[in-house]
Amino acid sequence: MSELKTQVNNASVEEFIGAVKDEEIRSDCLTLLDLMKKTTKEEPKMWGSSIVGFGTFHYKGKSGREGDWFVTGFSPRKQNMTVYFCLGFKHLAPQLKSLGKFKTSMGCLYFKKISDIDIKVLTEMFKVTKANQKTLVGKFGK
Repeated sequence: MSELKTQVNNASVEEFIGAVKDEEIRSDCLTLLDLMKKTTKEEPKMWGSSIVGFGTFHYKGKSGREGDWFVTGFSPRKQNMTVYFCLGFKHLAPQLKSLGKFKTSMGCLYFKKISDIDIKVLTEMFKVTKANQKTLVGKFGK
């Protein structure tokens, strides 16, 4: 079975964010970094070359594949800012109603800029995800 390409590594989160060329996107990354550090109470780690992740859990899928993954994180993509929620959005339905202008798919939340969403609602989403983190253990593994 092949190994996941996206692995936690020792690359500098600050250097990664500092290298973001667009000033508004870089500012949004710094806002997310601060917000996620405060709400998750976790230190950020680079996952692969472009994802800033917070927290970890070990999973074992039905296929037998297993590994470690981050609980939540973000990545400044070309099209949108992507925020990852490993528990998906079922438990966040009330917050999504008042979040603002965004799209979702599976466990990804997409928005153009942070001013398109309500930062207080996003903060609540991180808190709810953190509170439900134990669900990851029961759902995915150890």
